[in-house]
Amino acid sequence: MSNTQGELREIWYESAGTRLFAVESGWGHPVVFLHGGLADHRASWFRMSELAATHRLITPDVRGAGRSIHGGMLSWDQLADDVVALLQHLGLEQAVVGGTSAGSGVALRLALRHPQRVQALLLVSPVFAGEEEGLMQASRVAMQRMAEAGERTRTEGIAAILPLFEGLPAAIREIALDMARGFDPASIATTTRFLASGEGPFERLAELASLTMPTLVVPGTDPEHPAEVAERYAKVIPRAVLAEPNVGLASAIEGFLRGAGLERPGARGESSAG
Repeated sequence: MSNTQGELREIWYESAGTRLFAVESGWGHPVVFLHGGLADHRASWFRMSELAATHRLITPDVRGAGRSIHGGMLSWDQLADDVVALLQHLGLEQAVVGGTSAGSGVALRLALRHPQRVQALLLVSPVFAGEEEGLMQASRVAMQRMAEAGERTRTEGIAAILPLFEGLPAAIREIALDMARGFDPASIATTTRFLASGEGPFERLAELASLTMPTLVVPGTDPEHPAEVAERYAKVIPRAVLAEPNVGLASAIEGFLRGAGLERPGARGESSAG
């Protein structure tokens, strides 16, 4: 995993009595990026590390994932409040906040619940169309399969979820398996059950019309992350920009943030040592 800004800096912080973990690198406007289900901060770095050349990139292990061990109840409000706790720990009033897949749901809930904290919003491969409509078929099937495997981790250990990664391309599969082998079984059972529950980060799509921050929406490219969901977001969110499918994620985000004036001055002309 490349890192143009030096070693990753570890962050430990408290939220609602739970010790949570994140890493950061780079300087300038802070960008908090949240991974999806059955992943941790390494999944964010796999796709986003180039952004640390122009921004302060902060990637948490979401509650119940990676080193943020949590086997209790989960809610979208708590996951959003965890991001606020992270910002407070770092002394930040605001940040660009985004996520991929389920992580985009956390970012959305944060923007709805604490809009003053979000400078800009990055919604990558979203899956949630609102509780009223529910998950689309392929997303629902995938999350139910995750939940069934996650529940078996309580008795079988992490081996129960490893078959879920078999269909991934080889390079990505090895990273995913490496992450999975370090997961806490109780945390995985809790997280996968929550994601399959049908509870969403908002009830009706029309609620997203209240979001006033610049928003980049990046469509998914597989049936579990239907492009239609991203297209709906872009029609409802007032300042949304819909990215072209299959663009380089970090470069698309960098260009969007540059256009929004959220880039460190002189960043593009700096060397990696700068």
